Amino acid sequence: MAADKLISSGGPWEEIIGYSRATVTGPFVHVSGTTATVDGVLQHEGDAYGQTKVAYQVVEKALAQAGHTLDDVVRVRIYLANEADMDAAGKANGELFSKIRPAATMLAGIKFINPNMLVEIEVDSYKL
Repeated sequence: MAADKLISSGGPWEEIIGYSRATVTGPFVHVSGTTATVDGVLQHEGDAYGQTKVAYQVVEKALAQAGHTLDDVVRVRIYLANEADMDAAGKANGELFSKIRPAATMLAGIKFINPNMLVEIEVDSYKL
C-alpha cells in the first residue's frame, strides 16, 4: 500500500536517495532515521544528549505535519555510534517518553555517514 501522504524536511538527500522524512499511511506515521542535523549543519557535536534532543525536535515537527504528537508514538528506535552514549541518549528519551512508554530498541556500534553523528532516531506513531 502506498503512503497517503509524504512529509519532506526539504533536505537534498530525500530526492537523491528516494525517501521522505515521514510517511502517513492511514492512522500510522513512520518517521525516517533522524539525526541532529538542522539546515545541513550537525548540532551538538560530541554531545549525544544534545543530539538526541535535537533529533526529537525534528521528529516532533514531522509528526505535527501529520497531525500527530509525541503522545501518539508507539515505537522508537535509537541508533548510537558508541555504547558509552546509552545513558545520555536514554536520559533524553526518558524525558519525553517516561509516561508514554512506547516500545523501544536501542542499538550501538552504528557507523554513520557523518562520523560526528552520535545518534539517529526512528519513530512510528498511531492515531485514530
